[in-house]
Amino acid sequence: MSRKSNCWVNAVAESFFKSLKTVLIYGNKLISKKQMKLEIFEYIEIWYNKKRRHSTLNYATIYEFNYKNVA
Repeated sequence: MSRKSNCWVNAVAESFFKSLKTVLIYGNKLISKKQMKLEIFEYIEIWYNKKRRHSTLNYATIYEFNYKNVA
């Protein structure tokens, strides 16, 4: 958590959770808990980390950003 007046520190996390809720949770209220866990896992591991480009990472995917920094 950031201190008072440092609201921008949590902006990336808040953006992620807004996207997650908008895409997955609000449209899938009638599926089982087990199925929702699978949907969330697939969203994070397949779409969000490997395909979605992030402006904070200079428009690279998280996967590309981590791979470029290791190599």
